[in-house]
Amino acid sequence: MTSFQGNDGGGTSQGAGAGVRIGVDIGGTFTDLVLADGHGGIFHRKVSSTPSAPEAAVLEGVKAIIADAGVAASAVREVVHGTTVGSNTLLQKVGAPTGLITTKGFRDVLEIGRLRTPSMFDLQWEKPLPLVPRRHRLEVHERIAADGQVLVALDEAELLNVAGELVAAGLTSIAICFLNSYRNPVHERRAEALLAQHFPQVQVTSSVSVLPEAKEYERTSTTVVNAYVRPVLERYLTNLEQGLNAVGVSAPLLVCNSNGALASSLTAREKPVFFISSGRAAGVVGGARLGEAVEIGDLVVFDMGGTTASASLVQKGELMRVSEYEFRAGISTPSRFIKAGGYMMSVPTVDVAEVGSGAGSIAYVDDGGLMRVGPISAGADPGPACYGAGGARPTVTDANLLLGYLPATLAGGARALSIEAARTAITRDLAAPFGLEARDAAFGVREVVNANMARAIRAVTVERGVDPRDFTLVAIGGSGPVHAADIARQLSMPRVLVPASPGVFTAMGMLAGDVERYFIRPLPGRLDALDTEAVAALLEEMQTEARAALRAEGLSDADMVLAPEMDLRFRGQEMALAVPYRAADPAAVRAAFLAAYEATYSYVSADIIETVSLRLIGRGLRPGKLDFRTGARVEGGAELPIAMRAVYFGAARGTLETPVYDRLRCPAQLVGPAIIEGADSTVVIPPDTSAVMDAHLNLLLTLA
Repeated sequence: MTSFQGNDGGGTSQGAGAGVRIGVDIGGTFTDLVLADGHGGIFHRKVSSTPSAPEAAVLEGVKAIIADAGVAASAVREVVHGTTVGSNTLLQKVGAPTGLITTKGFRDVLEIGRLRTPSMFDLQWEKPLPLVPRRHRLEVHERIAADGQVLVALDEAELLNVAGELVAAGLTSIAICFLNSYRNPVHERRAEALLAQHFPQVQVTSSVSVLPEAKEYERTSTTVVNAYVRPVLERYLTNLEQGLNAVGVSAPLLVCNSNGALASSLTAREKPVFFISSGRAAGVVGGARLGEAVEIGDLVVFDMGGTTASASLVQKGELMRVSEYEFRAGISTPSRFIKAGGYMMSVPTVDVAEVGSGAGSIAYVDDGGLMRVGPISAGADPGPACYGAGGARPTVTDANLLLGYLPATLAGGARALSIEAARTAITRDLAAPFGLEARDAAFGVREVVNANMARAIRAVTVERGVDPRDFTLVAIGGSGPVHAADIARQLSMPRVLVPASPGVFTAMGMLAGDVERYFIRPLPGRLDALDTEAVAALLEEMQTEARAALRAEGLSDADMVLAPEMDLRFRGQEMALAVPYRAADPAAVRAAFLAAYEATYSYVSADIIETVSLRLIGRGLRPGKLDFRTGARVEGGAELPIAMRAVYFGAARGTLETPVYDRLRCPAQLVGPAIIEGADSTVVIPPDTSAVMDAHLNLLLTLA
């Protein structure tokens, strides 16, 4: 085994000859990069994010990490990327001016939505404004029946007239969504061709090219989000690829999608709605792979960065995924039971609960005299007060620094921290209003943010009927290991697993991902009357399409896995659940649906089961991807503390003189209190907690 090459340790390697690969994850505060050199060496680097031009930080980091590894830019085989451009576009409402063309009488489907609110008794809730205002939602005469029969032919002259109105109004992107087009796409295909011919300067997104599925609102909303984000993400990826070429990296660019898988940048350009949560799911994929390597199947992956914190469940080695979610500001819990809180996207995604609590979250006193933390973040610019870069308001980072949890520098020495600036901000904005010492106010910040993040973990465990005490908490992100032990104690979780490089783990997860493409066909009917021959013919057509798509991604047939699924529901229901489809055994499909339904809703019905859709996941297994099963301990060197530091652990324990260890030269066993510092993250081991380091530099904390 080859030793981890980098400035803070590791425990992973790639197959020999895999070539140089770079993983890049853009966060709100830092952009993380990981380079695997193909010979077992892993290098990583953090650079400050550049929100106004996200590609600038990526290019700066790529140049730096190539220099760190001592490899030529031309040796890079691929760049794998997770980006927040899509989600930030929705959050900040800075997408392309977008119009919608739909069937006569259905222009308000987008605004009516599901006629639901996310919280029944919240009288202050305001419905998000549609991404397309009513004046830009226009109608044309056409009609297709539920069985696919053409009832009213498409009025092509009217189509060109309304499209001309939208173009004249300055719109640059148009979504097309006709009633029942998923059963017969002829009108949408024709409309798309006509607009491309007469208005080539406008980007056109048809619903059948994105989501050929029943349910008008979900299909309309998904198509509109795709059209709204598409020009922005396309421009960003173009700038990034041009910048990579300029520094000598001509390798293919792969983008991580919301399901934790990878696809080409061309796919991301055409269907950006599948990439809105690009990046955050990769950490969950990496967590599952790490759990497999250390033989722990039940995990809660907790990721705390500079702006947000998220949690996701891995049960028996399997990621929890959903087929739709809503993007919303503030707290996002894409649950099957919470609807209408944001912009609906019916796309596969890892089931993640996210809160606006990160290391850069600003702490303040609200109008009612209570301390709040987040969701507003200081971000990378100006950053926390302790950065000394113009930020004046106290953040979680300022509180942790003042309490003694953080070192004097972050990101491997690239960012110096000022404890006096942190003390000044906390005293002025928090301690003085409450009549507290700065230290006690800082600990209050930590307690509040821990409670916020515990809510995210409860959302994917307790609210799903899962006992978190049966799970191990995986702490990733630059700040995850700083808070993980305290959060685990709140939830009575007995163990915390900290990977070798938690601060850049999401970027590492991307290097461990596979390529995936998704295909769907409508399949209305009853399960007990299923025409298996017709399904087999439909499945063969989808498999042919999937193989062609994966070959276009550069994968061989030997590396392809095609997994069919069927969407099922009880008669009269709106929502469906996807279960694996076994062509030769409909009884097994029925049993799988009943088991999945009971696991989700805690009961099952005796009613008739309906089929809704047939899905196919085309998965391309990437040779030479990052493998968490291999790696090496760094041998030699002193295991003594590099420093002693006064750390405040709360009123019960007070301030304790705490040993500080270097992550690469840490004893194999520790008993808290202790702090372990690396270039990418800091691990806090509180009193009454023990830690064991394995051969791959992963830390397993056990709480008393």
